[in-house]
Amino acid sequence: MRRHLVTSTLAAGAALAVLAACGAEGGHRTSQAHGTKAAVPAPPEKKPVRGLPGMPPVLDPEDVYAADRPNKLSPVVKDFPSRVYVPNTESDTVSVIDPKTYEIVETISVGRQPQHVVPSWDLKTLWVNNNRGHTLTPIDPKTGKAGKEVEVHDPYNLYFTPNGRYAVVMASLDRELVFRDPHTMEIKKTVPVSCYGVNHADFSLDGRYFIVSCEFSGELLKVDTEKMEVVGQQRLPFDGAMPQDVKVSPDGKKFYVADMMAHGMWVLDGDRFTEPTLLPTGKGCHGLYVSRDSREMYVSNRGEGTISVFDFTQGKLTKKWQLPDGGSPDMGGVSADGKVLWLSGRYDAEVYAIDTRTGRQLARIPVGSGPHGLAVYPQPGRYSLGHTGIFR
Repeated sequence: MRRHLVTSTLAAGAALAVLAACGAEGGHRTSQAHGTKAAVPAPPEKKPVRGLPGMPPVLDPEDVYAADRPNKLSPVVKDFPSRVYVPNTESDTVSVIDPKTYEIVETISVGRQPQHVVPSWDLKTLWVNNNRGHTLTPIDPKTGKAGKEVEVHDPYNLYFTPNGRYAVVMASLDRELVFRDPHTMEIKKTVPVSCYGVNHADFSLDGRYFIVSCEFSGELLKVDTEKMEVVGQQRLPFDGAMPQDVKVSPDGKKFYVADMMAHGMWVLDGDRFTEPTLLPTGKGCHGLYVSRDSREMYVSNRGEGTISVFDFTQGKLTKKWQLPDGGSPDMGGVSADGKVLWLSGRYDAEVYAIDTRTGRQLARIPVGSGPHGLAVYPQPGRYSLGHTGIFR
């Protein structure tokens, strides 16, 4: 009896020792066939990105949108009220919508032909681009109050370099990229361009260059961010091309350029800047917005009242949502929790709220005439690159 107890105790101890060893080594498992330990390969280390000098570090080299997860708000904006700011180009106003009630809570008078509402790099200010008024109107997103207009010529759109050093004004009719102080808007460098209608852009993963669309001449530019120089230019391979919004893929390997005349997205290798290929999406392809999990991109097709859903991993369109009563979905953004896509109805004086899980229209809100580049604010992210909200 005693011998049996000793044998059992030794066996149990040996078993515990094996379990302890496995637990301690964690990264190994026992092969049933040979009783040997096979190493589980560790995931490859992600090579750090050598970003633009002064730029905040890239959080994930495989996902430029890693800071944009649902409700991951910066301490700078966490106490700002959630609002949707809608610039009405023909009414010279900004309609302010409460996204919880879908009601307009304020109407702000601004300069002539406001095109976009743009979050500043430091997230503290919303700039209204009064294109024909040649001014920017600052709005304090904490109070919702407009400040004194700043004189800026031809501010069709506005971006910020990833290091926050410069604002970049897309002077569409002036045919210029104007690098300015991001706070005072004092001119630092003016870059004349030979294309016509510079309007939208996005930056590479490392922030060292950005791709610009030229709406009226059907061209693309590649601009060196630090040198503030155009280093590449090409005409899109489509007669009558009219490129619009630009977005970089999560892994930074591709750029997507909406084209409202080619009725689809151009897929471009930004590093090589070779000739892009066209992916048809729908009539009047216009705005591009990335989901909060970086898996999908919502594509507004302004000419047919639809939204296409593009899957980054599969590299193809997986869904298409039709607005129930038609419409002209244009520019906008995604709610902080990622559940609602907000788009302006450019030619219908309205705004659409769309469920990003089902594509169902949640609300259709009347606003001023010619609503364009609306901004949902605040949104997740550490800093803003401009437009209606490109965050990193």
